[in-house]
Amino acid sequence: MEQTHIGPGGTAASAGAQRRVLVVEDDRTIAEAIAARLRAEGFQVRTAGDGPAAVDTTEAWQPDLLVLDVMLPGYDGLEVCRRVQAQRPVPVLMLTARDDETDMLVGLGVGADDYMTKPFSMRELAARVHVLLRRVERATLAAHTPRSGILRLGELEIDHAQRRVRVRGADVHLTPTEFDLLVCLANTPRAVLSREQLLAEVWDWADASGTRTVDSHIKALRRKIGAERIRTVHGVGYALETPAA
Repeated sequence: MEQTHIGPGGTAASAGAQRRVLVVEDDRTIAEAIAARLRAEGFQVRTAGDGPAAVDTTEAWQPDLLVLDVMLPGYDGLEVCRRVQAQRPVPVLMLTARDDETDMLVGLGVGADDYMTKPFSMRELAARVHVLLRRVERATLAAHTPRSGILRLGELEIDHAQRRVRVRGADVHLTPTEFDLLVCLANTPRAVLSREQLLAEVWDWADASGTRTVDSHIKALRRKIGAERIRTVHGVGYALETPAA
C-alpha cells in the first residue's frame, strides 16, 4: 500500500486557513497533475493510491473534500465512498473512466455529490471543487439559520433546519446535493425549472455544460423519494409534483 503526500507550500500559519482536499487516484501522473492544480488554487492536498489508503487518510487527516477515482486497487471508489460517508459526511467529486450513466447513478447513490468523466480539463475540475465547497459552506450556514416550520407537500416533509427529509414519516437519506436540489424544486412546487436554472441555483454553474449532471441527480433523487414526485417536461426541465388541493 503506497501513499504519496503533497504538502502545502505556505507556512504553518497560512496552511491553517487552507481547505484540505484528498486526491484518490492510482495513476501517479494523473494524481500529481490534479494535486498540482489544486495546490495552485490554494488548497492543501494529499494523495492516496488505493482504497484502504484513502479510507485511512480520510479518517486521520479529515479532508474537506475528496476527488475520488472509481477504479482503484484494494477496493474501488464506490466502496471508499461508502466507508468514508459512514465516518462523517464529506463532499465527494467522483472520477470515472467510462461515460456510463449506470456507474454515475451508483456513485451518486453511495454518497458522491458530483462526477466527472475522464478525460477532463483541470480547469473544470478545480471549478467544481470550488463550487462543492461553497455549497457545503452555504448548507452549514443555512443549518444554523432558524427557519420557521417544516415544509410539507403531501407525504413529503422537508426540515430545512435539520436538513432532513421524510416520506410517509420515514427518514430518507439524501446527499447534500440531493437535498439542495429537492429544496430548489420545492421552493416553487409544480413550477417547471429548466436544467440551466437548476445548474445555476444548486451547482452555481454559469453555463449549461452540466445538464447531464442534473439529469443523473434527478434520477437518484427519484429513487429515494418516489419517481412520481418529480415530473419531467421534455426539452425543458423538471417540476416537483404536489397533491391536488
